[in-house]
Amino acid sequence: MTAVDARVDLLLVGAGPVGLYGAYYAGVRGLRVAVMDSLPEPGGQISALYPEKPIYDVAGFPSVLGRDLVAGLVEQAARYDPLHLLGHEAAELRADGAGLLVTSVQGATVRAGAVVVTGGIGTFSPRPLPAGEVLLGRGLAYFVPSLADYADRDVVVVGGGDSACDWVLALRPVARSVTLVHRRRAFRAHAATVDAVHGCGARVVLDAQVTALHAGPDGWVAAADVATREGTETVPAQRVVAALGFVADLGPIRAWGLDLHDNRHVVVDTRMASSRPGVYAAGDIADYPGKVRLISVGFGEVATAVNNAAVRLDPAAALFPGHSTDAAPVAVPA
Repeated sequence: MTAVDARVDLLLVGAGPVGLYGAYYAGVRGLRVAVMDSLPEPGGQISALYPEKPIYDVAGFPSVLGRDLVAGLVEQAARYDPLHLLGHEAAELRADGAGLLVTSVQGATVRAGAVVVTGGIGTFSPRPLPAGEVLLGRGLAYFVPSLADYADRDVVVVGGGDSACDWVLALRPVARSVTLVHRRRAFRAHAATVDAVHGCGARVVLDAQVTALHAGPDGWVAAADVATREGTETVPAQRVVAALGFVADLGPIRAWGLDLHDNRHVVVDTRMASSRPGVYAAGDIADYPGKVRLISVGFGEVATAVNNAAVRLDPAAALFPGHSTDAAPVAVPA
């Protein structure tokens, strides 16, 4: 990985929807901005967990696919040419003169006047499917970035939560067959989603677990052993999606000297400022009395954080930036 040593006005730690919108708003305020994220692509949980899932609670969009929302946010910020440091997990934060210095696990160094933490739930890793880890990346996946790879395949989805059921519904129209395997009879997913799964033509196997995956001659998954009380059945499966949930961790941010709530969320005030000067937080990772964790709320929070950071960087600046309709259009960099 190429060494990075950047100097910006504002660093956003987290490239999910809230971080991407923050990059746009920092541009509106005329700030040089960098966005750092441990994942290799922008979008955070949306890109990793449900890029093909419709989202209904974003203002102005009756329905928008996760990947389309992310693409729009990237395009919206692109006119201000933010520096994207993807595949970089923020590690250490320390004072750097009047500003702050953040280094990543991968060796990037970013000097910034202020930092906004937009890391969602922090770093997250999927709960593994022990029966098939050896075939991870060869037919076994924990995330589905694209449905195209599942076209005309026999697919087994493992899990009983919203993600598992969402993947069944998304994959059923494109796959040759879809089998959902859940170890219990009761689902964690919303009842309406479960009803949709039962009605979509997918096979649902309950009180069951995948005990083994078998590779074909090409070294990729070819079949899965599904064990129930009646015995074990081997079903065709060229693709297996293990949607068993994930483990979230605030990671190195926990050592940044910020006041935390439940050791998981950054406590902020009405300016979205944390207990450490120059560090703000917005989105799911931020906490205050009455907090509601929605994407739509996060958009407003990060705009508040960026505008207050702009005043911190330049005390003579106005807190209110004016309306976007007042500004002349800005050309997108070629």
